[in-house]
Amino acid sequence: MKKFTKLTSAVVPLNIENIDTDQIIPARFLKATTREGFGENLFRDWRYNGDNTPKPEFVMNNPTYSGRVLVAGKNFGCGSSREHAAWAIQDAGFDAVISSFFADIFKGNALNNGLLPIQVSDDFLAQIFKSVDANAQSALEVDLENQTVTIVETGAKESFEINPYKKSCLINGYDDIDFILAQKQLIESFEQAR
Repeated sequence: MKKFTKLTSAVVPLNIENIDTDQIIPARFLKATTREGFGENLFRDWRYNGDNTPKPEFVMNNPTYSGRVLVAGKNFGCGSSREHAAWAIQDAGFDAVISSFFADIFKGNALNNGLLPIQVSDDFLAQIFKSVDANAQSALEVDLENQTVTIVETGAKESFEINPYKKSCLINGYDDIDFILAQKQLIESFEQAR
């Protein structure tokens, strides 16, 4: 996995609550066996008309908005437990998702696949949306080591929680197997001492 320590980026604002995994990546696109290619179908039914033409009113089709951080309304990733939702978000170029609440299974799938889900307060989420409404290029600084998100323009900052093990994995670019392999010397020393 890619290492994640600090990211400063503009955001793509999706101010919609209760976005479920079938909206993130519709079930009809879950036929692939590798992680690649899911990004083109991220929010497929919201992004495209039936004839595959882009819907100009959808935020991801608006060239004004870009960035590696997706900011969404409360209760993001609810619904079925498909890991493909995290894959689609990453494949579309996002490294982090910010919301005021995540479904537990989505949050776990995201962390397991190197996508950082950042849960902030409702008030701070509203501040982010307000900042982006005022300036589409408004940037956020995500500092994983210090567990903070900062609205660069205003300096408003909030801390976020993350499992220490998953934090270590993201910072080092490890999946669960990489983490175990990184402990090889300690494991061998332990076995020799027994």
